[in-house]
Amino acid sequence: MVPMNRPAHFVLLRGLWREARHWGEFPGHLQQQFPGALISTPDIPGNGLRNQEISPDTIAGMTDALRQQVNLSQPVRLIALSMGGMIAIDWMTRYPAEIEAAVLINTSARPLSPFYHRLRWTAYPFALPMIFRSATQREADILRLTSNRHPHDTKLLESWQQWQRQNPVLPVSARNQLLAAMKFSVIVKPQQPLLVVTSRADRLVDYRCSRKLAQIWNADYVEHESAGHDLPLDESEWLVQIIRRWFDLGIDIQIWK
Repeated sequence: MVPMNRPAHFVLLRGLWREARHWGEFPGHLQQQFPGALISTPDIPGNGLRNQEISPDTIAGMTDALRQQVNLSQPVRLIALSMGGMIAIDWMTRYPAEIEAAVLINTSARPLSPFYHRLRWTAYPFALPMIFRSATQREADILRLTSNRHPHDTKLLESWQQWQRQNPVLPVSARNQLLAAMKFSVIVKPQQPLLVVTSRADRLVDYRCSRKLAQIWNADYVEHESAGHDLPLDESEWLVQIIRRWFDLGIDIQIWK
């Protein structure tokens, strides 16, 4: 799909209240498949190593902050999850020369999908109160809501809770990120090669958001049958294999299980 005649530079973008460490094993699996690639995992202001900064309350503001952290000497390949996918779309459309291609995972955007698909109604009782809960409880709620493989993984949850104690997301940043995601709208279709990957069993965002996006933009589309919203966590090796095949061979719109 995209020629491999030079080393790739992958930039990985996470979602709401997440940081680089939440990618888990995924960057390592990606490196194994692309041994010569540079892999960058910048943090959105307000998260991770930048937790003392206040998050922008727009997706565009997040894009501009992330661009300052990335080596743009050559076009980059974005791999973006959830709200990170919104940032990727904004980046591709406002700075098209900087982006070679993108993989969007379980993302959504107005006006392509209705609000009750962008956040499934069954998730409302769990998702909306998270911003007001303690960091410890919020991490437990996020894990249960976003992972179908590890919802009761005590060791993983303890790691997530420890990261929040080390680099807590300030309440104002948590609010700003949520507002940014809610307000984001797609205006222009990206022109770069695009792979949309979704989890049919996603309990946070309806998979039809990804399917609709792929259909409207005529993008390549792959669907996992049983993983949760955090697809890189639930099916890291599967996801990397799909990305590898796409960059090497290209794939048509279809379902891979």
